[in-house]
Amino acid sequence: MSDIRSAYTDSLHFYGRHTPRELAETYGTPLYVYNENVLRQRCRDLMALSGQPGFGVNYSIKANANPVLLRMIREEGLVVDAMSPGELFMNDLAGFTPAEILYISNNNSDTELQNALVHGLLVSVDSLSQLDTLGRLNRGGKVMVRFNPGIGAGHHAKVVTAGKETKFGVTPDKIDEVFALLARHELTLAGINQHIGSLFMEPDGYLNAARVLLDLAETLPDGALDRLEIIDFGGGFGIPYHKYEGEARLDMADLGRRLHAMISGWAASAGYTGRFLVEPGRYVAAECGVLLGRVHAVKNNGDKRYVGTDLGFNVLVRPAMYDSFHDVEIYRGEKGSADAEPMRQTIVGNICESGDILAKDRLLPVMREGDVLGILDAGAYGFTMASNYNQRRRPAEVLIQSDGTARLIRRRETLEDLARCLDGLL
Repeated sequence: MSDIRSAYTDSLHFYGRHTPRELAETYGTPLYVYNENVLRQRCRDLMALSGQPGFGVNYSIKANANPVLLRMIREEGLVVDAMSPGELFMNDLAGFTPAEILYISNNNSDTELQNALVHGLLVSVDSLSQLDTLGRLNRGGKVMVRFNPGIGAGHHAKVVTAGKETKFGVTPDKIDEVFALLARHELTLAGINQHIGSLFMEPDGYLNAARVLLDLAETLPDGALDRLEIIDFGGGFGIPYHKYEGEARLDMADLGRRLHAMISGWAASAGYTGRFLVEPGRYVAAECGVLLGRVHAVKNNGDKRYVGTDLGFNVLVRPAMYDSFHDVEIYRGEKGSADAEPMRQTIVGNICESGDILAKDRLLPVMREGDVLGILDAGAYGFTMASNYNQRRRPAEVLIQSDGTARLIRRRETLEDLARCLDGLL
C-alpha cells in the first residue's frame, strides 16, 4: 500500500477487505468506521479483570450508542447504563433487559425518573434532592446512591467527575441525611456507586477510590451492607491516544490482579455476596473507531500551514471541547508517496468558528488536496457528541465485520432530515 501514514491501522488490518479510500468513495466523508474485532477484544480485556463471582462490566453507552455495536457488547457479557430516555431507548433496541440496565441519573426530571421506574430499572441518584424525588415516586422501592469519594482523575478539568470541583455525587459526610431520606420513603439502599473521571492511565487513583467506596460500605448504618446488591466502582479507563509516539497502554493485567485481590478479599471479610461492577465507556469503544475525512484545501497564513478538511467539530468535538489529542493517518493511495520532509501543519474543519481545530501544529507528512485522513481512536464520544451545527448533516457509520466485510450501520443524514421535526409546522 502506498498510503503515507498508516502503520497503526495496517498492523490491525483495521479496514478488513477494504482500503480507507475505497470506504470514503463508497460511503462518502466524513465517515465513522468501526472494527468488530477490536471492539470485542476490548470487551474481553475488561471482563477478564476479575473472576470474582458477581464481577461484571457496565458499559456507559454515552461513549457510543449505536445499537449494532451495543448488541455485540451484550454478546460479550457486558451490561449497560442509561442516563436519559434516549439512551434507554437505544438499549432496548439492542436487546438489553431491565436486569441488564442501570439508570445512572443526573438532575433528571420527575418524568424521566418515572420513565426509568416504569421500565423496571434500578435508579442511581447523585444528590439528596434527587433521592427525595425518587422516594416520592417509588415509595418502598429500591435505590442506588452515587457517592463522591473526593478523588478525581482525568486529562482535563471537564472530565473529572469526583472531588470538590464537580457537580456529581453525594459526599460521605451526608450519609446520615441519606439514611433519613431512605427511612422517610421506606427505600432500600440496593447499590452504591461512584465515578472519579475519565481517561486514567495509571491504576493507583482508581484503586484508591475503590477502597474508599468499600470502606464506606463497611460503615453503612442499620445493617445496610447486608442488603446491598451492587457496588459500582465507576469507570474512566484510559486508552493510549498517542499511538505514533508509542504511548504505553493502561496495564490491565496489573489492574486486574490488584482489583481482584481487593474485591475478593473484601467480600470474604465483609460477607458480601452481591455484584461488583466497573463502568467503562471509552475503553470499550474508542479504539474500535476511526473517523475518515478528506482534505479539500491547503494554504499558508504567514508561516503557518493549514490543512482544511470536512472534519469540523460538528463531527468530532473532543479536540475543541477538551483540547483532546487524536493521532492522524494519511491515505494517498496511488497518488504518490510522502514528500521528503514532514512539516508542522494545523488540521482544521469546515465550521465557521476559529476554534474549529482538529490537530494543532502537528509534525506530519505534507498533506495535499484529495488526501483521505483517518482520525484514530474516534469510536468513543465521537458520533454521540456530533451535531448539526452550521446545519451540516451527521455522518454515516460503517462496521468492518469480523470477516473483513463492510456493513453500513447508520446512513448519512439527508437535507430532509434537518427539517424532519418541522413536518406540518411550516
